[in-house]
Amino acid sequence: MDRFYAELAPFDRFTDFADVSAYDPVPDDWLVLCADVRGSTRAIEEGRYKDVNLIGAACITAVLNVSGDVEVPFVFGGDGAVIVVPPVLRAAAQVELVALQEMARTKFDLDLRVGVVPVDDLRQRKMDVAVRKYQLSEGNFLAMFSGGGIELAEKLLKSEDADNPYVLKPDAGAGPPSLNGLSCRWEPLKPQGGVMLTMMVKAKSSSAAQEKQTMGAVLEALSEILGTGTRQASPARPNTMKFRWPPRNAWKEALVTSGSRFPVGAYLGVLLTSLVQVWCHVLGKKVANYDGATYVDELRANTDYRKYDDMLRMVLDVTEAQADEIDAYLQQRFEAGEVVYGIHRAKSALMTCVVFSLQQGEHVHFVDGAEGGFAMAAVDLKRRLAQGN
Repeated sequence: MDRFYAELAPFDRFTDFADVSAYDPVPDDWLVLCADVRGSTRAIEEGRYKDVNLIGAACITAVLNVSGDVEVPFVFGGDGAVIVVPPVLRAAAQVELVALQEMARTKFDLDLRVGVVPVDDLRQRKMDVAVRKYQLSEGNFLAMFSGGGIELAEKLLKSEDADNPYVLKPDAGAGPPSLNGLSCRWEPLKPQGGVMLTMMVKAKSSSAAQEKQTMGAVLEALSEILGTGTRQASPARPNTMKFRWPPRNAWKEALVTSGSRFPVGAYLGVLLTSLVQVWCHVLGKKVANYDGATYVDELRANTDYRKYDDMLRMVLDVTEAQADEIDAYLQQRFEAGEVVYGIHRAKSALMTCVVFSLQQGEHVHFVDGAEGGFAMAAVDLKRRLAQGN
């Protein structure tokens, strides 16, 4: 069953995510790997949300780098991540996550909580883990999850029970994680509309049919408010994507990718390769496998600004009036008992990249709202949950 996810037939129309009856159950013996930066609100207040984003993306990178030919589903959550793996990858993935936990502590002063929850345990608790495979472009996919299991796994990870069986224990002697391919060289994405709106919307439904209807209605309303589909509100567009040299996060990239080497050497490498990137973009040149124009086109297709993991998550470039209208619509649906939601407005979005093969066009780019993004939208959502509508 190691090829379960690899053999899933993908879909390429985003709106089809709402058909939760089309999701395939993950095999019982697979495992949900969870990671979460504890105290991310404090890091946001200190202006360190890019560090939090980088560690969240690193969780996915570290596991993918030891997955070999085994294709696994994952989702980036801003201040954490979820990766679902077969049992053959459990040992290697745990080693990488514990190593990353130690690196987050020593190099970024961040408390990364990591854990493993068996899918079978979630099903015994009456929650499921079902997945679909959304094709961004040829060879690049995002996982969509339904069934409530991912949300439950994250809650189990965050339990403060001293004997929590799902939490991995820290190891101060852990070696460096493998984070090849992780980079953060793009400038913050400035919205053309004026606002980067991060939103999380969860249907309050009792059946798959009702959930499909509710989420379909939300998407339709968003399209009406935006005047177009959500694709046209993507944060990553030609006029929003800017390169500078040296990259403002070059040292952070060097810290996470240097492994056992001195970070100064990695830093010089980042400076050199990023200089080549700037040259390619400005002059439209190609160096080895890097073609600036092609890469930008692929990058725009391969961003995760729209996704679903038991709730709809989006980062959209909108106007203030559109943000107000979206908020008002979702508030109406909340008061009607149909959804619970959270939103966050920012002046930019952050993008963190994982590049596996430029030659094959295999790369994915994680997008989050600045100034807290998904973490602050989650706080807003929890506030509404507490209201009990």
